Amino acid sequence: MTKRMGYRDWRWHALWWHHFFLLWSTTDGQTRYTIPEELKQGSVVGNLAKDLGLGLSEVFDRKLHVASEAGKQYFSVDAGKGELVVNERIDREALCGQSASCVLPLQVVIEDPLQLHKIEVEIRDINDNSPSFLTNNLSLKIAESAAVGTRFPLESALDPDVGSNSLKSYTFSKNECFSLKIKEMEGGRSVPEIVLDRPLDREKKPIHNLLLTALDGGNPVRSGTSQITITVLDINDNFPVFDENVYKVTLDEKSIKGAVIARPKATDADEGSNGEIEYSFGVRTPDSVLSLFEINSLTGEIILKGDLDYETTSSYDIDITAKDKGSPEMEGHCRVQVDVVDYNDNAPEIVITSQPKSVREDAARGTVVALISARDLDSGDNGKVTLQLPKGSPFSLKPSFSNNYALVTSGALDRESLTEYNVEITATDSGSPPLSSKKTIPVTITDVNDNPPIFTQPSYNVYLKENGLPGSILYSVSASDLDLGENAKISYSISDSKVQGVSVSSYVYINSDNGSIYSMHSFDYEKLKVFQIQVQAKDQGSPSLSSNATVHVFILDQNDNAPIVIYPSSAVLGSLSHQRMPRSAKAGHLVTKVTAVDADSGHNAWISYKLAEATDASLFTVNLYTGEVRTKRAVSEQDDSSQRLLIEIKDDGEPVQSATVTVSVLLEDGLHEPILDLRQKTVEPSKKSGRITLYLILSLASVSVLCLVTFLILTVKCIRNSRSSGSCCMRRSDCDDYKNPNRNLQIQLNTDGPIKYVEVLGGDMLSQSQSFRSCMSPMSEYSDFTFVKPSSTTDFKEMISVLDASLPDSTWTFESQQVRTNLSVLFS
Repeated sequence: MTKRMGYRDWRWHALWWHHFFLLWSTTDGQTRYTIPEELKQGSVVGNLAKDLGLGLSEVFDRKLHVASEAGKQYFSVDAGKGELVVNERIDREALCGQSASCVLPLQVVIEDPLQLHKIEVEIRDINDNSPSFLTNNLSLKIAESAAVGTRFPLESALDPDVGSNSLKSYTFSKNECFSLKIKEMEGGRSVPEIVLDRPLDREKKPIHNLLLTALDGGNPVRSGTSQITITVLDINDNFPVFDENVYKVTLDEKSIKGAVIARPKATDADEGSNGEIEYSFGVRTPDSVLSLFEINSLTGEIILKGDLDYETTSSYDIDITAKDKGSPEMEGHCRVQVDVVDYNDNAPEIVITSQPKSVREDAARGTVVALISARDLDSGDNGKVTLQLPKGSPFSLKPSFSNNYALVTSGALDRESLTEYNVEITATDSGSPPLSSKKTIPVTITDVNDNPPIFTQPSYNVYLKENGLPGSILYSVSASDLDLGENAKISYSISDSKVQGVSVSSYVYINSDNGSIYSMHSFDYEKLKVFQIQVQAKDQGSPSLSSNATVHVFILDQNDNAPIVIYPSSAVLGSLSHQRMPRSAKAGHLVTKVTAVDADSGHNAWISYKLAEATDASLFTVNLYTGEVRTKRAVSEQDDSSQRLLIEIKDDGEPVQSATVTVSVLLEDGLHEPILDLRQKTVEPSKKSGRITLYLILSLASVSVLCLVTFLILTVKCIRNSRSSGSCCMRRSDCDDYKNPNRNLQIQLNTDGPIKYVEVLGGDMLSQSQSFRSCMSPMSEYSDFTFVKPSSTTDFKEMISVLDASLPDSTWTFESQQVRTNLSVLFS
């Protein structure tokens, strides 16, 4: 035993060194290696990296690996050297059986980018199997009456090796009665037969012992033996004879159990028990046949009792023996060849060669996502597979070779619409009826910064009370981004712009994380009424995307200014105002007119006058709305010549702001009364009074028409822009007009209370405003039309000279000239 093992080791090493320098060739674009079977684990097949044109660094970085279609991973890649090595023992006979060619197809997968190469490894046979017989001892019974030349078939030896290493010849031990002949069968199979060379004589030699040896063609030659014992029987000189030597049967793979597949028939020329025949399978019938078929011993019918599987075995050779009941028994032989017809009973299978990779949503068409292959165990049309994708899928299948495909992008991807695609692939064969299977491949879409931040609205209106605390929050803007991760992180900033010549960043600042806008200091409505902030939202993508929104900040007035007396002018300077009045004044005599202004707006600027204290309260009265001081009764001789009046002036704000003015009235005798004369003149028609009246009527009519036209224009614009703007009073175009003085015209019509007035504001709203106010008091018997054009909220020197024209001491000529001048300014 030791010598035999040593001999085998020597032969093993010789073969290994013989195939050490492996051959590789390229056929149809594929790389082929040739190796002997039974190589040790770790044996080098070939330098795969070199043959594929890859560097050693690429082998590791691109994850070079192989996938086998044989079910086992016989080979692997040495990542350090890029060599294809044997991973486990390869038994060619177990892998390919008696096939002349044994080729293992391998798929080489390279990632980043995905590539697929197909190589083939041919497994060459070595003489590692000896011929063997199913039985080591074979018994034959031959009648002594057997004729010379009669042939008796023997068991064929089996050698799993192929080619020159397969079974080549038989030898027979020397014997004077028998010789050995080889009978060639269909399919290239050789069957040894014993030929009777001389008549047998049981009385001389009843038993013959022969040794049958089977030899293969390997180097060195291997052999197997079987001991044959021949018993010579007495007289039953006719053996059963079949109608045919070979019965051929075609059987569908889905044949029903119990079906009779063949009826071989044998006849025997003998009579009686010598002519009665029993059928049976040959003694060397393998278990794979016995598990599928059975034979009726009386009729010879062969019955199917198991399930056929074309994919396991496509044909069966069944040896049938017909044996009579003579003494000695005699038997005849035939063979039944069963060819199985394939049925489409295997659904195609989809194999993922390379796991799918994540795909950017901006990936170009044709980007490889995964590598797949399809296979079907059936044959012919039943094994032809086609792959399909659902309609409308942004992916397609690109065939490469054989049944291998690449799943590639074929349409636009949008992560915001769908973050992951479950690509369903349907494989259908060409059988009848066709079979199909499905496989779902998940493909994750990675985000690309292709969406800018979007504000909740394009513009915001913020209303802020003046005199607020610095650092208080004004408003919080918000924007959202449809992207993901860093591409969706938003930071807020304020674009640099000017407000009254100063950078807007000195007024407000914004929290870059949450979009909250804070005031830098307190705001004064009298100095700044409205301004706008341009807010930018920018994401953190690369490159980053941004969008803008406009925040309109409107300062709301608070009652933080007390009324200021502008007439009498002496009261403005802080001294006592002295007025003269004749003692002959009657009831209703206009003594003076107190005029005050308030820097606030709206109700906060509505002013009322009240007589707080007086030397003689029964003598004077003050008009609540106009500030006119008149006599309540006629002056008598008993009244003091010096009257002191304390007049209180209040606004309509909350809380109320007030101021006082002291007027000293001197009663004098013989003092001329120009107002009485004027009143008489106005009653009589005159050329001058008619002209003044005409001017007043024209001015009032013009202002009324202007108000009506302006209201109509603003109403139409508000209706047209109601959908795109949250406020009709402020639009982008209006904000732009703030920068150009004298382009903005604001008309306020007030009809509250007994005072009716129209206020026309013009000029730069962000700086100083110009005011033209017409006051019509029903409490006065005269209508006053006064134009006031202040240059600021605190400087009233220019206004005093204008208001002096309405005093009793002034002439109507000056007032009418002032009216004409201001009307020309208003309508020019």
